[in-house]
Amino acid sequence: METGTSNFIEEIINDDLKSGKNSNVVTRFPPEPNGYLHIGHAKSICLNFGLAKKYNGRCHLRFDDTNPSKEEDEYINSIQEDVRWLGFDWGDHLHFASDYFDKLYDFAILLIKEGKAYVCDLSADETREYRGTLKEAGKESPYRNRSVEENLELFSNMKAGKYKEGEKVLRAKIDMKSGNICMRDPIIYRIQYSHHHRTGDKWCIYPMYDFTHCLSDAIEGVTHSVCTLEFKNNRDLYDWVLQAVNFEHRPRQIEFARLNLNYTVMSKRLLLQLVRENHVSGWDDPRMPTISGLRRRGFTPESVRDFTSRIGVAKADNIVDIALLEHCLREDLNKKANRAIAVLNPLKLIIENFPENEELMLEAKNNPEDESAGSRMLPFTKELFIERDDFKTEAPKKYFRLAPGMEVRLKFAFYVTCTGFSTDDKGNITEVRATYDPDTKGGWSQDGRKVKGTIHWLSAKHAKNAEVRIYDRLFQTANPYDAPEGKTFLDNLNPESLTTLKNVKIEESLANAEPGYICQFERTGYFCSDIKDHTHERPVYNRAVPLRDSWAKIDN
Repeated sequence: METGTSNFIEEIINDDLKSGKNSNVVTRFPPEPNGYLHIGHAKSICLNFGLAKKYNGRCHLRFDDTNPSKEEDEYINSIQEDVRWLGFDWGDHLHFASDYFDKLYDFAILLIKEGKAYVCDLSADETREYRGTLKEAGKESPYRNRSVEENLELFSNMKAGKYKEGEKVLRAKIDMKSGNICMRDPIIYRIQYSHHHRTGDKWCIYPMYDFTHCLSDAIEGVTHSVCTLEFKNNRDLYDWVLQAVNFEHRPRQIEFARLNLNYTVMSKRLLLQLVRENHVSGWDDPRMPTISGLRRRGFTPESVRDFTSRIGVAKADNIVDIALLEHCLREDLNKKANRAIAVLNPLKLIIENFPENEELMLEAKNNPEDESAGSRMLPFTKELFIERDDFKTEAPKKYFRLAPGMEVRLKFAFYVTCTGFSTDDKGNITEVRATYDPDTKGGWSQDGRKVKGTIHWLSAKHAKNAEVRIYDRLFQTANPYDAPEGKTFLDNLNPESLTTLKNVKIEESLANAEPGYICQFERTGYFCSDIKDHTHERPVYNRAVPLRDSWAKIDN
């Protein structure tokens, strides 16, 4: 994470380096391959890889693939793509928890031999009942005092597939009266008959996360295991396992506040529900908070990294306004995104005193924030397209766009004065008529007169058709989890989160752009040609973010 000042994690690392506890820094990003990464994971990625970079260390990418029933290669591939897109690389340190299954099994055997683990026959419901509550101590399993020999035999039989799922588990023998429920004889191995994407059918027992994670860290030489606050209570177990197996190298677990973003959900379980129930088009739907969704919508890795830097690293949970994420994108794109013209809701404008078959090429700057971006030429013809909202039959107070008798500037072109309009049988406006002042070429008057309104336009002859998707927030309430009794977060979905415009007119260059091209539509917002659907024959653009913080209508 790119931070100007040190945070509490860096202070801990500085102390460990100064004291000689560590001579280098090794971090890791350990996702479960059971879904796509979201913006919360981006914070963790930037933090862990950023710490490694700052201290000239290394950061591992390790997949916690201990639950084969929920894991897919699709998720593994998408996670690697997301990490690389954010600008980070793990080098030779791509690891899987499954790489250590044999070692983890040996560690489990060691715990059994030293009387620190036992095979338990309690059902899942009975285990929960025996665990107790925050106010009441747990009680010991009737199988807790089995002999070492019996436990070794039972565990071996578990590995050999002699029992059903849920029939037996291996539990650490710690303290059923502990004030930390995580320490009340937690399960460290369970039976699961699922084909594993890497080990195939070799195993039918799989280690639990809390047993796997700390040992994987230790095996890889991780020095600082940086994780989110929900693992704070698990730290005691993290340390206990490493001490119980007498692992010489013991990483230090440090917790920080996870990212909570308003107007969205950050649970992979709920995101998966949105996908499976077709509330969105997929994990990469541009309304989703997934990294792939943000990428498809038009967010840049620089804007995401900037966002994670600005929110910082805290010790207490808080909720971040999604407007900050959008602001970071605007700041990034304002500097580097070329401008282009798109007319979202086209209305024909006829320039009455412009020759019928004449074409005039006018210069338009590509980016006023970057002179090196150069300029392009726009064709000006008798028939143009303007935004329907840029014309009114009667101009209200403080209205400075086009209306009968009013003069406006066509950006990069001329001053034009409205002379009239036509309607169909239903009173719908079909075209607007105007005259242009040839002495205002480039949009500036030689006699010094000024107009207050500037609108964009396209030549009707040269404009291309496109589909434009206007995205709003996926949920209509800041806290989607806060649903009335009998309702769920799904009842807070925003029914207007996607508006599709089919008859948009765009510059020819926008039609010829490659998928993933990001630009600013003049006066409208920042848009990205859709990574999946955009073609030269059928251009499709997604609005990444409007020019302002709200989804307001176009105005001056």
